[in-house]
Amino acid sequence: MRFGLKTTPMHVSYDEILRVWQEADGLPQIEDAWLWDHLLPLAGPADGPVHEGWTLLTALAAQTERLRLGLLVSSNRLRHPAMLGKISSTLDVVSRGRLVVGLGAGGTHQPAGAGGIPGENPAIAEYAAYGLTLVPPAEGLGRLAESIEILKLMWTRDRFDFDGRYYTLTGTRNEPKPVQRPGPPLLIGGWGTRMLRLVAEHADAWNIPGPPHNSVEFVAERNRVLDRQCAEIGRDPREIERSVQLIVSYDDPASSRELVRRLADAGMDHIVLSLRAPYPPGAARWLVDEITTAVP
Repeated sequence: MRFGLKTTPMHVSYDEILRVWQEADGLPQIEDAWLWDHLLPLAGPADGPVHEGWTLLTALAAQTERLRLGLLVSSNRLRHPAMLGKISSTLDVVSRGRLVVGLGAGGTHQPAGAGGIPGENPAIAEYAAYGLTLVPPAEGLGRLAESIEILKLMWTRDRFDFDGRYYTLTGTRNEPKPVQRPGPPLLIGGWGTRMLRLVAEHADAWNIPGPPHNSVEFVAERNRVLDRQCAEIGRDPREIERSVQLIVSYDDPASSRELVRRLADAGMDHIVLSLRAPYPPGAARWLVDEITTAVP
């Protein structure tokens, strides 16, 4: 079992996030740290602060030394895949090879309550505010598949063209290449059956939101679906890390420990412990003392 932490950059200052990350950087029990990729708050006051994910991640990479790091997950709808290839390559250089590229389909038409988030799809207001459009789920997956191909080309090829259904590139070059070869590990986030086929085909790791957004039983069922998708294409399912996000309770760490145990029993081998803001003093050490080293 591996553990990471997540600081959602919403209604919290840069200095508070930096404090938690630098503390975690000195605690080997926490192997990685994560942000999200949204432009407006998903909860709380609508006019509250939200830091842009890749900009903040680069700043944190420059001020840490050990933690692997990434976004859970980067929205494929917010940046052109070639631009994301350039950003990710640069950040892997800045971090000296510690980047994990977390990627999801981004803004698609979804019913209210999708993904365990109550209420109307928050992407509707977010995308309207930034002049972006939601797309049907099938198109979101098609765009994601092409983006994955483009990222891998940018990380490995000196020059290439790409002529897809959604993206066209001519004479693309990307230097410097990432420190990690053939590129940073690719983590794909999502839970739909068609998304899990993409995970089986392309990902080094899969991530899904766990409690309170999705139950342990739902996570376990989706994990079994991923196993079946791997079997259908002849891939060893053990090649894919199974990662889940869990919002921890400061008031009841015993309940969080029990959820970690149940998620491990469900086949998950990477637990991202998400902290609610404001972060108490010593938040990363608290995770180690109360969660990571307390789970048998």
